[in-house]
Amino acid sequence: MMYNGNPVSAGIATGPAYLYTPFKPVVEKKEIDEAQVPQALAQYEDVKGKARAELDAIRDKLEKDDPEKAKIFIAHQDILEDPAMDEEIREVIEEDQLSPESAIAKVYDKFARLLSKAEDDLIRERVADINDVKNRLLRIWFGVPEKNLSTLERPVVVVAHDLFPSDTATLDRSKVLAIVTEIGGATSHSAIIARSYEIPALLGVPGVMDLLTDGETVVVDAVEGKLFTQADDATLDLYAKKREEYLVKAADLKKYRNVKPVTKDGVHIAVHLNIGSAEDKDLAGQDCADGVGLFRSEFLYMGRPELPSEEEQVAIYTKALDTFGADRPVTLRTLDIGGDKKLDSMELPVEDNPFLGLRALRLCFAHPDVFKTQLRAALRAGTHGALWIMFPMVGSMDDIRRAKGMVDEVKKELDAEGVPYGDHVKIGIMIEIPSIAMISDIAAKEVDFASIGTNDLCQYLTAVDRLNPTVSSYYQTYHPAMFRLIGQVVRDFNEAGKPVSVCGEMGGDPLSAAVLIGLGFRKLSMGVASVPSIKKLITGLTIPRAEALARTVVDMSSAEEVEKYLRQELADLL
Repeated sequence: MMYNGNPVSAGIATGPAYLYTPFKPVVEKKEIDEAQVPQALAQYEDVKGKARAELDAIRDKLEKDDPEKAKIFIAHQDILEDPAMDEEIREVIEEDQLSPESAIAKVYDKFARLLSKAEDDLIRERVADINDVKNRLLRIWFGVPEKNLSTLERPVVVVAHDLFPSDTATLDRSKVLAIVTEIGGATSHSAIIARSYEIPALLGVPGVMDLLTDGETVVVDAVEGKLFTQADDATLDLYAKKREEYLVKAADLKKYRNVKPVTKDGVHIAVHLNIGSAEDKDLAGQDCADGVGLFRSEFLYMGRPELPSEEEQVAIYTKALDTFGADRPVTLRTLDIGGDKKLDSMELPVEDNPFLGLRALRLCFAHPDVFKTQLRAALRAGTHGALWIMFPMVGSMDDIRRAKGMVDEVKKELDAEGVPYGDHVKIGIMIEIPSIAMISDIAAKEVDFASIGTNDLCQYLTAVDRLNPTVSSYYQTYHPAMFRLIGQVVRDFNEAGKPVSVCGEMGGDPLSAAVLIGLGFRKLSMGVASVPSIKKLITGLTIPRAEALARTVVDMSSAEEVEKYLRQELADLL
């Protein structure tokens, strides 16, 4: 059987399907007879023993591969063996005569509520750990096998309704052949991660979780957007050959990885990287880039039970700055949580429309202690290189001034403490809300630089939830209005003599990149996987040719017309 989806990260893969469904327990209060108490206590002990064995196995594996993540499961072991909680669960079974699962849920929920009210941030952060251990115990009780993307036993095609950032933060990329989801589009978190990791990805395949069974061999064609199930030998042979052809073509493209990004008429277009951490795998592409145009700092906060400390952040930011040196700037985006990104270590409000809610800079304003800790760490690390700090989700001049005011507060605190920090750190903004784009001439006077986040800018400009597959056709990055608005921003910042770049997915798309260069951009930031194709485009382009493309595109009437035109005009460079 063949099904269609949206190819968002090219590649071809064949392998066993791994149906990933995070366990969500539903526990109803269940009473037992006095005669059943001894058996219930024994069942509780059995569940606890199985949980202990699982945690031991995960910890042992991660201590070899990722010691930092192993600490999470050491904390979970401490909770599992906590004498106060263990004693209270036994009392609830014996005295209240509740079943083991009811007792576990009752006691763990009680302790989670108590800790959530604590004044100490570190204590409140343990709530996520408690819930995680509770879910593990209940999953074992209900006989549900564990699903975990950090400890995959063999290479698989991960199939899910959707993948959350917390899932991908712990994903073992060496064991993921491809990703297939029921929802999501080209700018969803899953798509961005897949491109960054160079994992073939096919998103928006309706009902795929019901179509497949665990372990079933599937073929993922993330070039043409096809998923094959129950493939016969002929299909398997065909796609084995197609995969080899794709790999040969991809290898040829990679020849452009380290060439200088200079147009045919001698104009340098800076190519920067979008990264998610300072781990070696994320910094491995540093030799092919002019700097970091987007350091997604939220990844330091995700997939862990506690917030990163100031010292931990200093070390991470310093490593990135040392890697790129004094001449290649590292642009750190401050915490961008909300929308499709959640944290285990913070309770976020449940909102009807989280993309328009308390997220990114707004969330940082609501939690000034978290924000100031990050700013302190960033400024301290700023003594090691060319650090640029960038605020996301800026909607007004008030936002800019308030954020800059908090930077000034932190500097005064560091001065008072005698702590050295980078005094030449640049302060900038992401332009992703149309309101700030429309007054970019005013904003350019207030900040040192700007970077356009095209993913959210397109979402807000076209009024489309970019993660909703039912309206994906309305999410149009080639919409002439996008290029017109972006063109206004680059003109305003160029006239002000301030650097402006693109760090959204359009920066890594050759069709869009050609127009962006024609509009006046001289800096583009992207995932490392996009660097070869963008450098191939740049080295084959002239500025007059790019400008002619831009002039034509902004006068067109539809995204479809724009894309068709660009594919025809740039066929020799794709």
